[in-house]
Amino acid sequence: MNAAACISAVVDALGLPANARVDIRVPKKMLIEQGAPTSTDRRAIQDGIDELLWFAACKPGTVGVPTFADDVREYVEISVIGCAFRAGAKTSRLIELIHRAIPYPVVLITTDDQGIDVSVAHKRRAQNEAAKVVLDRDAKTHLSDPTTPTPNEKAFLDSMALSKQSQRDLYTLYDGWVARIEAMNAAHLVGSFSVPTDENQIMRRRVAIEDYERLAKENSLLRSQATKTKQISQRVDLNQKIKAIERAMEYAKQAMGAASHEDFNHFGPYR
Repeated sequence: MNAAACISAVVDALGLPANARVDIRVPKKMLIEQGAPTSTDRRAIQDGIDELLWFAACKPGTVGVPTFADDVREYVEISVIGCAFRAGAKTSRLIELIHRAIPYPVVLITTDDQGIDVSVAHKRRAQNEAAKVVLDRDAKTHLSDPTTPTPNEKAFLDSMALSKQSQRDLYTLYDGWVARIEAMNAAHLVGSFSVPTDENQIMRRRVAIEDYERLAKENSLLRSQATKTKQISQRVDLNQKIKAIERAMEYAKQAMGAASHEDFNHFGPYR
């Protein structure tokens, strides 16, 4: 897999105007100064990042979409950033650090030896520090190889085009990209990609994804405990809990799939 080609494939799928492109390399020193609160983080950046690139700046003058501001957040620009990680990099932490370091909401495309991730993170003003911005809600999805995408990955990339997002303001534009990343996460589980436009459907699917991920972690922990315990009674109890969690996980998957259908609101509770 060619890391540069994979990142470029996702950037190209956004369909941004030429004057939105920046295409400059970002020194790791700048990221360390802006987004490394600890010596461990500074070392993770220095050792884990191969190259950091600023591809585009989406703002009124470049994409024709107005800014957004309210009491909670202000969106005057969206940055499109690409990053190639080295083998052994602390990818999850580095993705978080990059989102935190850049003052604008970011569409972040990262590569490592496992493939490519596309991540987003809404931002808002900190409650106790007006000048500080914190992450509000994030989402990340994995792609195998955007240069030779699977049918679901192709549908996802096609859906990310700027022309297919809301043009009302930069917040709704960015939120559209968030919804599509969540849709790709659902597709990994239910087998088909679709982007509901109804806000209630989007919210219900978001809850279903969050519940599934929480239940999956619980399931993994219980399975680990079950393999270690030597008492039959404890193993039986753990296996019963595992079966209950797996049923709940299946209901969550059904809720994700139901988000694509008109009868979504008739789908029964799964929680």
